[in-house]
Amino acid sequence: MSLAIGAVIVGLVLLIWSADRFVDGASATARHAGMPTLLIGMLVIGFGTSAPEMVVSALASLDGNPGLALGNAYGSNITNIALILGLTAVISPIAVHSSVLRRELPVLTVITLVSGYQLLDGQVDTGDAVVLLAAFFGLMGWSVYQGMRGKGDPLGGEVETELDSQPMPLGKALFWLVLGLVLLVVSSRLLVWGAVTIAESLGVSDLIIGLTVVAVGTSLPELASSLAAIRKNEHDLALGNVLGSNLFNTLAVVGIAGTISTVTTEPAVLYRDWTVMAALTVVLFLFGYGFRGAGTGRINRLEGGVLLAAYLGYTGYLISTLVTAPGAAA
Repeated sequence: MSLAIGAVIVGLVLLIWSADRFVDGASATARHAGMPTLLIGMLVIGFGTSAPEMVVSALASLDGNPGLALGNAYGSNITNIALILGLTAVISPIAVHSSVLRRELPVLTVITLVSGYQLLDGQVDTGDAVVLLAAFFGLMGWSVYQGMRGKGDPLGGEVETELDSQPMPLGKALFWLVLGLVLLVVSSRLLVWGAVTIAESLGVSDLIIGLTVVAVGTSLPELASSLAAIRKNEHDLALGNVLGSNLFNTLAVVGIAGTISTVTTEPAVLYRDWTVMAALTVVLFLFGYGFRGAGTGRINRLEGGVLLAAYLGYTGYLISTLVTAPGAAA
């Protein structure tokens, strides 16, 4: 058990570090290849910050632990909205100005509802996974098209500033790109093994471990980027990080896992975890859409506190299932 806990800790630390190196290397390589900075932000960095969830879920599905794969995706979505945005709003209220984000909020809401419909039969099979991946690539294509048509997009400016401040030679960029990718796989393998071992030792499903420890760990890049964004008074980017990550998780992460192996779900995934995720998504839609004023939404400190309270309540309930589970005392 102690070895498994150590594997989870080391795996998480190495996972976050390698994901950061992978993003740096991939972004610099894309810059050398002449890719526009907006596309680097939307595609390269978007994929990179969700790489921990994607690799962990893919390996979990390959190893026959679909509960861990689904728990990681849905748990990360819950963590992103309730913990990360809640904490961010408590520190500094989040103003919502960008029309792009105001389009993504309803899209995320619709996609969340679709994912719930797919859970009604108790599984995410290959057909469901193909639908999710098709929606993902369609949405990415649409986002890229809209972004390239726009002028002065804040994301493109932010990425360009970041790349200019830390120039990287092509050789070094390729080195970090390859090393980061290799370490992503190695650290994910270590994390999956430790998480499954802990779940077996506690006598609980790997779903619970995925919803808690693994979800929080793989969401750390979003927490770091959101806190960095509000320090720069770039509230749209803080919200955009979370929205983009949740879209990746719901469509790409679950889609990849379902393509590898049919994900059979416990009934609790629908009535407990998906319901919480959907409710938080709707609440975020209401907080951020700006019904109260002239087109500008705002997630204030009180609303951030509500999100944090929801996260603590949900996590507390999950922990109580760990304590009361058969074999938990073993």
